[in-house]
Amino acid sequence: MLDFHVLILNAPSATHIESHDTKMTCFDHRMLLILPSFFSISLAIGASVSLSLPHPLSCSHHPRPLLAISVMECNEGRHRILMVSDFFYPNFGGVENHIYLLSQCLLKLGHKVVVMTHAYANRSGVRYMTNGLKVYYVPWKPFLMQNTLPTFYGTLPIVRTILIREKISLVHGHQAFSTLCHEALMHARTMGYKVLFTDHSLYGFADVGSIHMNKILQFTLADVSQAICVSHTSKENTVLRSGLPPEKVFVIPNAVDTTMFKPAPERLSMDPIVIVVISRLVYRKGADLLVEVIPEVCHLYPNVRFIIGGDGPKRVRLEEMREKHSLQDRVDMLGAVPHAKVQSVLTSGHIFLNSSLTEAFCIAILEAASCGLLTVSTCVGGVPEVLPDDMIVLAKPDPSDMVHAINKAIRILPQIDPQEMHRRMKGMYSWHDVAKRTEIVYDRALGCSNQTLLERLPRYLTCGAWAGKLFCLVMIIDFILWRLLQLWQVECKRG
Repeated sequence: MLDFHVLILNAPSATHIESHDTKMTCFDHRMLLILPSFFSISLAIGASVSLSLPHPLSCSHHPRPLLAISVMECNEGRHRILMVSDFFYPNFGGVENHIYLLSQCLLKLGHKVVVMTHAYANRSGVRYMTNGLKVYYVPWKPFLMQNTLPTFYGTLPIVRTILIREKISLVHGHQAFSTLCHEALMHARTMGYKVLFTDHSLYGFADVGSIHMNKILQFTLADVSQAICVSHTSKENTVLRSGLPPEKVFVIPNAVDTTMFKPAPERLSMDPIVIVVISRLVYRKGADLLVEVIPEVCHLYPNVRFIIGGDGPKRVRLEEMREKHSLQDRVDMLGAVPHAKVQSVLTSGHIFLNSSLTEAFCIAILEAASCGLLTVSTCVGGVPEVLPDDMIVLAKPDPSDMVHAINKAIRILPQIDPQEMHRRMKGMYSWHDVAKRTEIVYDRALGCSNQTLLERLPRYLTCGAWAGKLFCLVMIIDFILWRLLQLWQVECKRG
């Protein structure tokens, strides 16, 4: 019998949010420290204490409380989905756009969608976005690269409260290196929810960081209902890294909002030829390749100009290159470009240059093609799957080969019709199509059988001789804490 000592610590006051005629207090949190004799665990209890919990399952002691909800939602053909990731607006990126645009299309299909992410600066609490998309900005601050500090069990109370309060039937996590995603999926499985995971990136197998991330992914996906990848290359990579059965993984590509990304009304003059780069200026995006490619192209073609949008640690190298080769009048450095202004930058150019060293899909290529730009890209990851051969010129991630590809693109540029390219993109990619295909995966996930903790534990044992036992211990503790949290909140209500 474990001897638990419970200590309650008061934390900062709440954020008040007015919604119609209902006044809600969000994230009036406390800290619950449960200190068993063999393990020390810190639980940060957020909205769970102060938010009203009208759903009858909030005090239930049934080991799988979501069964009734799942069946009800499945019968109605409408789902209540919780999207979880550390990456969401106001931060900008491919994952953020994917979650937002997919959520909007799912809302139009009649589903309820709620997003959970961490706080951004002073954006904390509950916010509403277009079409009533509800976003929980949980009061956790980013720790590293927009990721929250891993707590294992610290997010359990808030995740539980959101799931019950919103009557969620399915949890959809995004991005392999999102701490919040992994923790939310773990807690959701403990509580009996069906969970989905979408992988947006490619990882290696040899370096220390990849080995660590692959083991975490193996733990999370050991008990996932279904998984989605954005390309066939990404699916192969995810299956190899996680050991997930291939029949559980679906390929649903990203899409582009063609109503937002349109070509210029009039065809641009070919003098000068403008090459556009919009990317985070980091090693993974091939910023070092640009440092070698740009001077060579400018030397070969006096009528070529470059526009570079984006920011990052490699920006200094690009600015040094510009100074060294006296290209200030031919290379424009725009810095970070807000997503609302990306279209105006793209339509000022003829060719879009992508120099990524690894890429699962690359939405930026779709946006450029939708604006009528011919794309030159490194042939890495899932990039060859994105566009037809007549809309993209592929090159090895090598400076000389990229210069050769740009040379080829300049030669065929007069044959490109931006308006025709835009019309083709409208037929090939649509977020509504992505939402309908995702809806099918949701239906399949909700059709999976419900299993008890004892039936699920053997899946974790397959993750390794020592790691498997550790993962089982993590899940057992999570289950115990979930039940203790239920009992504790019932006692609080009685008191």
